[in-house]
Amino acid sequence: MSDFDRLSTLMERFSLDVRPAPLEAAMLVVEGRGGVARKALLRTGASGFGISADRIVFAAAVDWGGAANPLMSALPEFVEFDLENDDESRSLIALVQSELTADRCGSGSVVNRLCEVLLVRILRAQIEAGSAEPGLLAGLSDPRISRAIVAMHDQPGRQWRNEDLARIAGLSLSRFAEIFTTTVGEPPSAYLRQWRLILARQDVSRGHRIDAIARRYGYASPEGFARAFRKRFGENPIALRPRQAA
Repeated sequence: MSDFDRLSTLMERFSLDVRPAPLEAAMLVVEGRGGVARKALLRTGASGFGISADRIVFAAAVDWGGAANPLMSALPEFVEFDLENDDESRSLIALVQSELTADRCGSGSVVNRLCEVLLVRILRAQIEAGSAEPGLLAGLSDPRISRAIVAMHDQPGRQWRNEDLARIAGLSLSRFAEIFTTTVGEPPSAYLRQWRLILARQDVSRGHRIDAIARRYGYASPEGFARAFRKRFGENPIALRPRQAA
């Protein structure tokens, strides 16, 4: 595996759940004719798909952290994934259809995992295609900036300096700061701060100690962490801890 895998940390930090659902509740739809898949559509907004029922091969609800997941937030409202010349993805969908119709034991778990693989393939294609809009998707699409982003994703508690990140990206300090801000839409320090707080919020909701979270993500004190948390989320981290852990 590459040292700079652009998806693995995001997959690990945000649990992905993909399950069959009626069209009105679906975020992922496979469209086709006569049961043969032609394209997959992923929606991240509230708008419907506008597809007639006879063209739906498969529809699924997707839960991947919602707005808290920076990659999901960076995706366009509709993502289209062409299946016409993608035999591997069409085979995945055929397996999903087989599991659904046969209704064998464990089929729900198998369908979930197969759909996870399909969604990863869709996300890979989006990252490779890039985005004209500043944001995480554009950053992950840049072969230099993506290295710095993945480094921050993988080691959020490290006291990253722009010099360190520029070296990883293979750019001069000034050029790195310029390209990162233009591509991602904010400076590296701001992106790192937001990433840390996203992860910290997850840990708070799991009942981790506030002082341990502060140390984990590079804050000098629990008080400093709490101030940053309140500024970002509008409430004190202690208020979000599970009652039994508070």
